[in-house]
Amino acid sequence: MKFADLGLSPELLKAVDKAGYDTPTPIQEQAIPPVLMMKDIIGIAQTGTGKTASFVLPMIDIMASGRRRALMPRSLILEPTRELAAQVAENFEKYGENHDLKMALLIGGVQMGDQVKALNEGVDVLIATPGRLMDLFERGKILLNGCELLVIDEADRMLDMGFIPDIEFVCSKLPEQRQTMLFSATMPPPIEKLAKTFMDNPKRIEVSRAATTNADITAFKVMVGARQKRDTLEWLLANDQVETAIVFSNRKTTVRDLNQYLQRKGFKSGEIHGDIDQATRQKELERFKSGDMNILVASDVAARGLDIKGVSHVFNYDTPWHPDDYVHRIGRTGRAGAKGRAFTFVTPEDAEAIDNVEKLTKNVIPTFGKDDVRVELKDGSGSNAKPKGRSKDDAVGDGEEKPKRATRKRKSDDDDSTGNTNEKPRRQSKPRQEKPGADDSAGDDKARGRRPRRSEGNKSRDDTRNADHNAKPQRGRGRQQDEEPVPPGEWNGPQPGFLDVGFD
Repeated sequence: MKFADLGLSPELLKAVDKAGYDTPTPIQEQAIPPVLMMKDIIGIAQTGTGKTASFVLPMIDIMASGRRRALMPRSLILEPTRELAAQVAENFEKYGENHDLKMALLIGGVQMGDQVKALNEGVDVLIATPGRLMDLFERGKILLNGCELLVIDEADRMLDMGFIPDIEFVCSKLPEQRQTMLFSATMPPPIEKLAKTFMDNPKRIEVSRAATTNADITAFKVMVGARQKRDTLEWLLANDQVETAIVFSNRKTTVRDLNQYLQRKGFKSGEIHGDIDQATRQKELERFKSGDMNILVASDVAARGLDIKGVSHVFNYDTPWHPDDYVHRIGRTGRAGAKGRAFTFVTPEDAEAIDNVEKLTKNVIPTFGKDDVRVELKDGSGSNAKPKGRSKDDAVGDGEEKPKRATRKRKSDDDDSTGNTNEKPRRQSKPRQEKPGADDSAGDDKARGRRPRRSEGNKSRDDTRNADHNAKPQRGRGRQQDEEPVPPGEWNGPQPGFLDVGFD
C-alpha cells in the first residue's frame, strides 16, 4: 500500500513525496484512514515506527478547512517533553508546507511573549507541554472551548511524569463533541482508565504487543560493578564500531560528570538534561544531528520521541528505574528499519530493576559475552572483551591458573660462592656487639670526630630521671610477648582519665 491509497489530499502527498516517503508504516497504514473519518483511536506502537506522522498527516487535511479565532486553538497536541513537542512542530512545518495552517508551540524554558502573541492571532494547531499550557490557562491567555481535536502523545510517559491530573483537567475544559487520539508504547491501568473516561468508543490499533522492543535492535545486558562502569563504557565506545550513540543516565549529576569524563578521554560528546535551558538543549541536539559530536549523554528528558537518524548504539549507563523507560530508551536506535545495538549496565544493586524490565518486555535480555565482541580478541586472553582498567586477575585467560610470583630465596654462604656473579651481593649484617664501657665509648667518639659522651659523674638531672624510667617496661608498637592477649572488642590503648571518675 502507498500513501496515495490512504485518502490524503494531493497537496499533502506532494509534501510526503518531497520528504522521500512513499510507503506507510503499519501504524500509519492502520491509523490514518480512521482519523480521516473523525473516529477516536488508541494507538499502541513501538517507538520509532512512524507514530508521529500517523496523526500529523491526517490532522493537516482535517484542519485545512475552517477558520481560526483568537485565543481559541482549533486542535491541541499534548507532549511530555519540550524536545518531543519541538519535533512534532518540525513535522507540521515539513508536511504542511502546501497548506495555509498556523501553528504555535507552547513549551517551558522560553519567554511567553511570542507564544501569547501567536495565540492572540489565532492558531489552527497548538502543540504544548502540560506545564506551560496550564500556566497560560490560569493566566487567562488561552481558551479551550473551541478545540475540535485532541492528541495525547506518549501517554505512558505523561503518567510517569505526573501529568495525568493536568490532562484530566484539560479534557474537562474541552468540548464534549471532539475527536480524541491517544498514543502510547505501553498501556498501564491508569492510561486505560483515562481512555475510558474521555474517549468515545475508540478504535484500538495495536501494531505490536504493548511494551515490546524493536526486532531490529540487538540488546545486551552487561554485568559490571559500580566502579567499572566508566571503563566498560569507554571500551565499548572504542571497540563496538560505534558511529553515533546516546548514553542514558538516571541522574543529572551523572550526566554532567560522565560527559566531562568522555571529553577528557578524547571522545566528541555533549549533554542534555533538565537543568540545561531550552536554547542550549536545542543547540546540543543540532550538533548531534549534524555530526559535530557523535556521543550524546542524556537523562530521560530525551528518552521519549527523539527522532535522530543513524543512531547506531544506545547505552543505559544506569538501569532505568521505570521498566517503561527501557523500551523508550533503546527505541532511539534501530529506527525506520535500521539496525541498532543497545547495552544496559547492570550492577548487583540493579537486579530487581532489570528483572522488572524483563517481566515487562516478556523477554530475557542476553548477557554480553566474548562471542558478541566485534573486534578480534588476542589469543590466550579470553577476557579481552572486558574494558580497559581491568584487574590483574582478569588478564589471565579462562581456565588458567594465575602464575605465582617467584620468591627470592635467601642464599647461603655456599650459594654466594657459586652463584651468579652478576647479581649484587647481599649486604651482610654485622653481629651485635656488647655495649662498651664509658671509657671505650668516649675513645671511639673521639676517633670518629664526635662530641664525647658525658661520664656518669656528669649526668644531668634529665639523665637521672630517664634512668628511673628504665626500670619500667618500655612501650613498643605492639604488645610485649609476655602480656596476656586482650579479649576481642576491648580497648587496647591507655585508659582515658574520665573513665575513672565515679568508679571504684
